Amino acid sequence: MNALVLVPAGRRLRALARAELTLLGRNRSAVATALLVPLALPFSVKPALDGMNLERSGLNAGTVMLTAAIGFAFLFSVYTGLVGAFVARREELVLKRLRTGELGDTEILIGTALPTACLGLAQSLVLTLGCVLFLDAGAPRAPYLTVLGVLAGLALCAALAALTASFTRTVESAQVTALPLVLVSMVGSGIAIPAAALPDRLASVCALLPLSPAVRLVGGGFTGRLSAAEALASVAIALAWLVAAVFAVRRWFRWEPRR
Repeated sequence: MNALVLVPAGRRLRALARAELTLLGRNRSAVATALLVPLALPFSVKPALDGMNLERSGLNAGTVMLTAAIGFAFLFSVYTGLVGAFVARREELVLKRLRTGELGDTEILIGTALPTACLGLAQSLVLTLGCVLFLDAGAPRAPYLTVLGVLAGLALCAALAALTASFTRTVESAQVTALPLVLVSMVGSGIAIPAAALPDRLASVCALLPLSPAVRLVGGGFTGRLSAAEALASVAIALAWLVAAVFAVRRWFRWEPRR
């Protein structure tokens, strides 16, 4: 019985994801931001890395730039892109029309987020391969942690994007409402500044930020310096944020234009 239910649900999700992918491809500015920003921004942090003693923390420039690149992919390929997508579909009454059909609320949100999340996943794989081959990042010592971190980051960004869209009135203001999480994550989650370079007390606080666990797992998978207890703590924090974000989306997400 469950299999019979899942088959049409999967078909509906694929159909919605294909339609969303078509719309995404037509938005040239969104595609350019999603593809180019995560590739370019990591190189902007390289001058700052030259003055840091990375070896003391078991890091190298390749590993730090890889972590930064994937973190930027989370923020710009997935999070900011999805905030704009959710708001645009709501303001164009697409979400309202979809709710009158067979799709459930969860299916609508997942189907809308799926193409962008897949883009972020593909970009993370390309960035990883590029950093390993050309920036001497080295092969991951615990690849399962990196995979877990990437998946956690994608899921968190999708949920947080839906939550941010709940409080965003227009597509034009989406960049403004997404900015606080972007800036806080860049500075405090180990993306633009390695967490090992922060003072211990500040690093302990920043470890509780939404994207910090995912970024920590990604980096720990490459360095192999993340203990089992630290990995479990990161997973627990990521799950807590994900559950809280999903609950908030179910409570406050708006399906009709804000007036």
